[in-house]
Amino acid sequence: MIEGFRTVCITKIAHFFNYKMISKFLVVKDYFCIMENVVELQESEEQELYEHLKIIVDKGQSLLRIDKFLMVRVENASRNRIQNAIDAGNVLVNQKQIKASYKVKPHDEISIVLPHPPRDTEVYPEDIPLDILYEDSDLLIVNKPAGMVVHPGFNNYNGTLVNALAFHFEQLPQLPGNDGRPGLVHRIDKDTSGLLLISKNEKSITHLARQFFDHSITRKYIALAWGDIENDGTVTGYIGRSVKDRRVMDIYDEEEKGKWSVTHYKVLKRLGYVTLISCELETGRTHQIRAHMQHIGHPLFNDAMYGGDKILKGTTFNKYKQFVDNCFELLPRQALHAQSLGFIHPTTKEYMHFESPLPADFKAALTKWENYITAS
Repeated sequence: MIEGFRTVCITKIAHFFNYKMISKFLVVKDYFCIMENVVELQESEEQELYEHLKIIVDKGQSLLRIDKFLMVRVENASRNRIQNAIDAGNVLVNQKQIKASYKVKPHDEISIVLPHPPRDTEVYPEDIPLDILYEDSDLLIVNKPAGMVVHPGFNNYNGTLVNALAFHFEQLPQLPGNDGRPGLVHRIDKDTSGLLLISKNEKSITHLARQFFDHSITRKYIALAWGDIENDGTVTGYIGRSVKDRRVMDIYDEEEKGKWSVTHYKVLKRLGYVTLISCELETGRTHQIRAHMQHIGHPLFNDAMYGGDKILKGTTFNKYKQFVDNCFELLPRQALHAQSLGFIHPTTKEYMHFESPLPADFKAALTKWENYITAS
């Protein structure tokens, strides 16, 4: 037993989840901590899969190597997992990177970023075709089609991307407390198409998790939004559950109502009643792009959850209504595509950039709008 230790604050930030904050006191031997537990999972068009923990060491703590210290304090943390986090620069003491030999001292402030909050879903391999843009010994880039759920759960126990990955790999990386979502560094919503970054080993996933935490990974989306957007812009605000409908997100001015979120958008093509835009994420929150665009009065085209599945701009003529309904049929989902992804390779340290062309359904609807405007 290590005497004189008391965790006064551990904050678990699992960006894979969207949750209500519930504090619980956990007493273990001679220390206690306050933990923020994940209690409500929802879909998102972009979320990072890591957890961030902060620990303030008590004044009575004796000197101890930080790897041993964290093995006792962090749930599901093996020595190898902790060592990988230290090597990747994911463990900071008093805001500075340290080595595994560092000995914790009283009042040290420890910050650690680990990939993958725990998940308890078993994965069954399924022979599902994958559109793989790139693959090496550390990672692969997958182009996910719209309609495919990323991981099993919530009545989607098969047919998911993870089921397909389990079949593709002879052995997926199985991290402690991480069964059911091996290799995923982030995810996109079921009805959003585009690029996903998959890790193939623990070293890789630890390095990539840090990049997501630092917001150094670049992610751009292509979206079709209702309305004539004239200028580029940035949407900011605290994003949280709507008080009217818990399935959707609202943007608030008050910090206590949500998480800080930032989306930069650029106008690519103005098509009269709709506008093609690119969106660059600075943060990855639940439904971020969809909620942000709805917040500024430009819901994504055919986004049923945020009111985009109705005719919001245009004429009242039956011919126009029929035209829009035909576009809805061509693109039976929100008009959102994860187009590009850029990051530093965890082994080579080289910058890598990948792009995905618009899928057929998105392209068909866009072409129809372009032709409509040309003929008008």
